[in-house]
Amino acid sequence: MAGQLAGKVTIITGAGSGIGRACALRFAAEGARVCAADMNLEGAAETVHQIEVNGGQAFAVPIDTSDEAANEEMVRRTVEAYGAVDCLVAAAGISGIAQGATAVPQAMLQFPVLNMPVAAFQRVIDVNLYGVLFSNRAAGRWMVANRRPGAIVNLASVMAKIPGRGGAYSVSKAGVHMLTKVLAQELAPAGIRVNAIGPGFIETPMTDPLRQDEAIFQRLMTQTPMGRMGRPEEIAATALFLCSDEASYFTGELLHPSGGMFVG
Repeated sequence: MAGQLAGKVTIITGAGSGIGRACALRFAAEGARVCAADMNLEGAAETVHQIEVNGGQAFAVPIDTSDEAANEEMVRRTVEAYGAVDCLVAAAGISGIAQGATAVPQAMLQFPVLNMPVAAFQRVIDVNLYGVLFSNRAAGRWMVANRRPGAIVNLASVMAKIPGRGGAYSVSKAGVHMLTKVLAQELAPAGIRVNAIGPGFIETPMTDPLRQDEAIFQRLMTQTPMGRMGRPEEIAATALFLCSDEASYFTGELLHPSGGMFVG
């Protein structure tokens, strides 16, 4: 039986790990040909390997999504490889905690907006907001120019609605939410749907420092009625729905697979 995305071509940023990888694997299992894009080319290549082992089609692209020209090149290479772009999942993002950190810095626990270095704050905005903007623009421009209806899904967060101690992270994800709504109205006449996902706390490399600190982890679980973190595969299932024909009348929405953390 054909999958929900049979014949579709999908670009997934942040595909080297976590939610992005889970989306790439699920979309490939549903019949999509996948461009797995990530700054970590080794991680993206491993995602491609897992897809190919299971009979799917994919290729890896190295990208810093905060570089607009790199996003245009990503789309160009995808069209060169597979002939089109039907879906984009913009999952690349950073938390503001240094990569490889095993604990949350004390400066991030109290007055993070006051204490976070400007360069670090700017980097979060560059990746989480401008990276989404640039990937959306690149994919959307191709779809419009080629009169190809499609679907774009952006990874926001519950922190788009609930201010958190992440400071720059919350600000960036609120921007993704509004960008999604603006683009949804702008692109609807072209048959391009733009939606977002606002996950709660998910078991990914990004949340490792939160899980390593028992006090922080317990506080997060008290905010999550289901009492557990979500799995990347649960977010991938939400992205699949939004890219599939089952969501044909959805645009401008922000869905919250958050274990009850946000129910507004």
